[in-house]
Amino acid sequence: MMARAGAGRRGLVWAAVGAAVLIAGLVALLATRPGTDPTSPTPSGTASATSPTSSKAPTSRPTADGAVVDPSVTARGWTPEPITTDAEAYARAALAAASTFDTTKSNRDAWLDYLDTWFTPDTRYATQAEREDVMRGAKLELRQAVVLPETRWDSLADESGRVMARVVGDVDFEPVPSDETGDMTIGTADVTLTYTSTDGAGGELAYDETVRVSIQVLCGPGSIPTPNSAQRAGDCKVVRWFSGTLEP
Repeated sequence: MMARAGAGRRGLVWAAVGAAVLIAGLVALLATRPGTDPTSPTPSGTASATSPTSSKAPTSRPTADGAVVDPSVTARGWTPEPITTDAEAYARAALAAASTFDTTKSNRDAWLDYLDTWFTPDTRYATQAEREDVMRGAKLELRQAVVLPETRWDSLADESGRVMARVVGDVDFEPVPSDETGDMTIGTADVTLTYTSTDGAGGELAYDETVRVSIQVLCGPGSIPTPNSAQRAGDCKVVRWFSGTLEP
């Protein structure tokens, strides 16, 4: 009799254990179903707030070679600003832009105002006020130390002159001091300026002049695009033009 009672108790114990295992299995199955846990991955087919595709640039953004901010500026004798993340391609265009103009198609102030649209603030400075102050200094430097002086412009204008600039040879690049992002670079190159003017007898005179010019460009998320243009943050912009190889 005692043996049968013990066997009955053992049967009840094993039944209880089996039930507990079954219940645990059901709980684990429910816990792994999609959507039952707020921290579980978003089910396939549902957009996630952190989905990599949500940060992609619009498909309408120009990506073809030759895309520029404003192609109409060529009618005024200016170099169009390229839309690119290629630092070398951008530097070549920017170095040429600082010396390309036609006195018969625009005045000097309008040309300088156009060059101002190429600028973006220097991200090495922490506050907005500092960045704006530094950019004002860079624009002043462009006018005083890089572009053709006003007296030479006026003299060339008296002869209906124009200048076409082009980069000759390689652009030498070096890192920008204190730039922790690595998005800025300094490019230096020889730029040949071809001056063309009337000779007073219905013809034209032309001669070349070569200058050494440097430019600091930012090609990273900190760049500020030209308003109302196809440029986007990350496209290259000018931080500073300067003559020779002067360190910033």
